[in-house]
Amino acid sequence: MTRPETAVALFKQGFSCSQAILAAFAKDLGLDRATALRVASGFGGGMGRMGETCGAVTGAIMVLGLKHGSAAADDRQAKELTYARVQEFVRQFTGRHQTTRCKELLGLDISTAEGLSAAKEKNLFATQCPTYVKDAAEILERLLEPS
Repeated sequence: MTRPETAVALFKQGFSCSQAILAAFAKDLGLDRATALRVASGFGGGMGRMGETCGAVTGAIMVLGLKHGSAAADDRQAKELTYARVQEFVRQFTGRHQTTRCKELLGLDISTAEGLSAAKEKNLFATQCPTYVKDAAEILERLLEPS
């Protein structure tokens, strides 16, 4: 199974977008699946179901940080590389979906009881979110390929 397929499968099992993305790439980054799922758990639903940055995007940013990020305060090269990759990821994701905000992607504010209820009634989490997870994983795969 490809990483995009794995991410979608994890999402369909009930994990959030952010969990699905980070867990799908975790092994390749030296992170065990359980830790990845816990680390990413607060980022689902646009960060704690606030409808802000999509969990597929925040999960991808975590992956990029694990791959390219700095572990030393003075490692400017790693910081700049990470920022550049994050910006490129967001550019490509936005190119496909016009936004990275969960509220705008779903067309509803899931941070409210009414919005969450409407999203569930319209089955948006099953019909729209898998596309965002798949696209985020596909973009990540390309960005992680050796240049």
